Amino acid sequence: MKRTLTLLILLVTLTPAIAQKKLLPGFVRRMLFDKDSTRRSSFFLLPVLGSAPETGVEVGGSALYSFYTDTAHKNTRVSNIFGYATITTKGQERTSLSTSYWAPQNAWHYIAAVSFINFPSDFYGIGDNTLKANQDHMGQKRFKVNFEADKNLGSGIYLGVVAGGFNYSFNDKDPGGIFDTDPRVEFRNGGATAFIGPSLIYDTRNNNTYTTKGMVITSYFNLMKGLFGNNSYQGGFFNIEYAQFFKLNKRFVLGLDIQDQNLTGAQSPFYLMPALGSDEMMRGYYNGRYRDRNLVAGQTELRYRLSDRIGVVGFVGTGTVFNQAFSFNKLKPNYGGGLRYFFDVEKGLSVRMDYGFGEKPAGEQRQSGLYLGLGESF
Repeated sequence: MKRTLTLLILLVTLTPAIAQKKLLPGFVRRMLFDKDSTRRSSFFLLPVLGSAPETGVEVGGSALYSFYTDTAHKNTRVSNIFGYATITTKGQERTSLSTSYWAPQNAWHYIAAVSFINFPSDFYGIGDNTLKANQDHMGQKRFKVNFEADKNLGSGIYLGVVAGGFNYSFNDKDPGGIFDTDPRVEFRNGGATAFIGPSLIYDTRNNNTYTTKGMVITSYFNLMKGLFGNNSYQGGFFNIEYAQFFKLNKRFVLGLDIQDQNLTGAQSPFYLMPALGSDEMMRGYYNGRYRDRNLVAGQTELRYRLSDRIGVVGFVGTGTVFNQAFSFNKLKPNYGGGLRYFFDVEKGLSVRMDYGFGEKPAGEQRQSGLYLGLGESF
């Protein structure tokens, strides 16, 4: 639920007087400006405007239905059903339908999603020092389904299971480039894979959409097995992420976020390798410019609420990918800032605009990117 931003919201954020003059339809004014503390459900059907270095400008449509499964207990977290369909200026297409469902009093948390992407992108090789000169354009299609169920064991501890499957297919649009010639690129044609594994979460956040205090540690391990023509692949993927939030005063919140990802097993399908750069972590890097078997990254973000509706943030971070041995002198920089607009104050739902900066490789321009998204980065 973190990929879209509505053009309509951005426009009225900059010109709130439009609503006061009743130039907008009544349902739009209610959707964007009414403050509701009744914990009732809400529905948003909106156009999409997005941006990231790997997509360019992204446009389409989205629908978000948010609700509480238990309105009598204020500790029950907000659930949602979210769907979108988009196209980008780089010839990419994405569709997705997902849900995050919190049972009454958070006894269970269910996550489910089905998605398809037709996503031509650039491949630069494997490792933490790839060159822009090796840029190789490839076609990519992926279908994915996943499901997660986590049981609340008390004291903020959730134990669960993650399962699903995906199918990747690739073709090299620039034959003879590094995608074809680098021997480290395994399973370059893609393939189908099923996965299943345990998840363990420790979560003491006071809010799952806009957190001001508490922490969450999320970990899972996926056992993966190739299917059909890709049935020789066997491996695993481990992820652990720690985030903690400190309420410095009524308007300031400091967030810390650290993530580690590891591809396990003897084989290394290139498309399963952790990749540096996204709209959530290491903003400013083209997603996939640096990829390898292991990733470690961290960031801190200072958030300031100018009002109930408007917020600003500044962030700094660092991270890298590596094959076997981690080295501190390989860490890459990351910094930037952004704006927030809270379109549902009671539920803490926001849209965001961030600009991130990364390293400046020798002989290249400094890496950077604009991100427009729905929800906080972490």
